[in-house]
Amino acid sequence: MQKANQIIVVKIGTAVLSKPTGKIDLAVLKALSSQVAKLIKSGYKVIIVSSGAIGAGIEATGLKQRPEKLQRLQATAAIGQSQLMKLYDDCMRKNNLRAAQILLTSDDFSDRTRYINAYNTMLELIYQFNAVPIINENDTVATEEIKFGDNDRLSALVANLMSAGELIILTNVDGLQSPAEGKVIPLVTHITAKIQDMATRKIGRFAAGGMRSKLRAIKMATSSGISCVIANGREKDVILRIIKGEKVGTTFLPQREKHTAKKRWIAFSPAPQGSVLVDKGAKKALVANGKSLLAAGIKEVRGDFEASDIIMIKDIQGQEFARGVTNFSSKQLNKIKGVKTAQLKAVLKQEIIHDEVIHRDNLAIF
Repeated sequence: MQKANQIIVVKIGTAVLSKPTGKIDLAVLKALSSQVAKLIKSGYKVIIVSSGAIGAGIEATGLKQRPEKLQRLQATAAIGQSQLMKLYDDCMRKNNLRAAQILLTSDDFSDRTRYINAYNTMLELIYQFNAVPIINENDTVATEEIKFGDNDRLSALVANLMSAGELIILTNVDGLQSPAEGKVIPLVTHITAKIQDMATRKIGRFAAGGMRSKLRAIKMATSSGISCVIANGREKDVILRIIKGEKVGTTFLPQREKHTAKKRWIAFSPAPQGSVLVDKGAKKALVANGKSLLAAGIKEVRGDFEASDIIMIKDIQGQEFARGVTNFSSKQLNKIKGVKTAQLKAVLKQEIIHDEVIHRDNLAIF
């Protein structure tokens, strides 16, 4: 990949940054910061998605384990986040860089205006201020309804937002391992059911993710044209070696060319408000022929949504294969599902602006 202005997103997990006690391992943080500085000096742009705030808060407050109650978890994160950022800032300054804190919730990706604002802010930071954005979930305000769940998914969303060339997920294992052989799989061309079965949900006392969450995040990123790597963050010069093309960890190949910025937002960022099930003919028209979704191909409408909401498109088996911005509400679609385009006005008994339920320009195929 070309390095000139190339954006790389690096996700650093709690298990990488923390000692077994939960205390931040400063030596590791310094080493990773030094690698980031070398990449930036050579022409790359780097964005970090970092866990560790709750672990740092646990250390500061003297807690023995990760809190279970949401309020206690949020308070612990608030205490730990400032300490974590101070450490990052100190390490970056020693390398003549600035650390810039960005805290996000899923609402920042669901709202189109906030999504664009986040994009523009990060562009300004990496291109104008020679800064390294340090991104974390805003644990202090996130609720169960809006939580990302882990920073693996957040890193994939950020990579999609910034149209990154590569997403590197650093953890405390050497990569995806084959259970039968106990060896790291160096290359994955497609994330199949067999690959997903290899993932184990092994979570430490201070961490929230696991290999399953990493594979879900990688599937999201690779389907949008982004190359991904899972590697051990404590390996010497791990980031630099990955970018040089050395066989480190597990590499996941991109599955398609990148979506446009708008379609990346449609496909991966917002929480869909409902779904429609379509027949085989409609699925073929959308996937193979690049057509818009028409009412005639809709078999079932699920959920309660309004026009301009993002909805999922599923096949008859209930498998989601696309998302798009609907031109009709769920109430309207329940009236016109299966109806030919020429009859829409008569069925709805009103003038219609759009013939298509979802226009192909507002449609993202997975």
